[in-house]
Amino acid sequence: MADLEAFRAETRAWLEANCPTEMREPVRDEDDIYWGGRRATFKSDAQKVWFDACVAKGYTVPAWPKDYGGAGLNPAEAKVLREEMNRINARIPLSSFGIWMLGPALLHFGTEEQKRHFLGQIARGEIRWCQGYSEPGSGSDLVSLQTFGEDKGDHWVVNGQKIWTSYADKADWIFCLVRTNKEDKYQGITFMLYDMESPGVSTKPILLISGNSPFCETFFDDVKVPKSYGEGIPAQVGEINRGWDVAKYLLGHEREMISGAGGGDRTATLGPAMKRNAGEIDPLLRAELAMFDVDALAYTAMGEKFLDEIKVGKAHPAQPNMMKYAGTELNKRRHELMMAAGGSRSLEWDSDETGGGKPARNWLRTKANSIEGGTTEVMLNVISKRILDLPGA
Repeated sequence: MADLEAFRAETRAWLEANCPTEMREPVRDEDDIYWGGRRATFKSDAQKVWFDACVAKGYTVPAWPKDYGGAGLNPAEAKVLREEMNRINARIPLSSFGIWMLGPALLHFGTEEQKRHFLGQIARGEIRWCQGYSEPGSGSDLVSLQTFGEDKGDHWVVNGQKIWTSYADKADWIFCLVRTNKEDKYQGITFMLYDMESPGVSTKPILLISGNSPFCETFFDDVKVPKSYGEGIPAQVGEINRGWDVAKYLLGHEREMISGAGGGDRTATLGPAMKRNAGEIDPLLRAELAMFDVDALAYTAMGEKFLDEIKVGKAHPAQPNMMKYAGTELNKRRHELMMAAGGSRSLEWDSDETGGGKPARNWLRTKANSIEGGTTEVMLNVISKRILDLPGA
């Protein structure tokens, strides 16, 4: 405990010295979030200073081993770092599907050479990744996917289509589920990594009701994917035709990410943010805001409980489904309450006063939370079968 308190004091001092004031302000737009990648630019000097400091310290991926670009923190130390960053409202230095999804899969299934090749680049924000899972006819029934990789000896030729590929038009590389055996539904999928600039890869943004286009259709037309990027660096993660094992493992991390399990804007309480407008808020709405705050705090406690269970090997494999369901429903409630508290001003779409309709656009965007990463109905089915063990579920 004394060592942990010393680490907390050291961390607090480091954050005070290295996190610029601007990086402690609320995120106002997408440019306030740094995603890294080949085409990335920093919005401000402060954003770069904060990113560079965290890369040097290993704090873009604090729990990863130092050999792979992390800080090598144990779970207790990583929790302290999260708490201290939340205390000063520090922005995360790097947003990345490589950190939240691919990285954990590589740490679990990758070869040593793969880890050393890819994880450091992820930690340093050098590659921006997207995820090639869902297809027009394969969403909830993901194992029915049809994107096919034909074995050509030293490479695959991939043909097919993915949909709802978040930020595919901005990504450098993709981690993609590709069928490599048409005879076996489950043991015929390979988890491949390849460059989005490969000839034959194209993307088309999908316009959402929010007016934004974070999702894309992604097309593969005779894309040549080498089987290896060097000695010990295969293009696939895990075994060929056993990609479903990797996919299932990664989905747990994706669902935690979508749920907002790490805290932050999605799960933060609303009371402090609404205090300045308290006199304008209807008493019944204030009661709903208070109920939300209780549920947000309970959700955070549930997340901490699950993390503690993971540490001692007692976590249930379906717990990410609980986090995903509860977190996405909480996030939708959060934005509905913010819309209600804002009144008619929240419905405005274009003015500078609302940041170009940010409240309304964010509210509409949350409708996708209960679809992406597994629909709410699927999450409830998994919880019913695997956690509650309900008869006939």
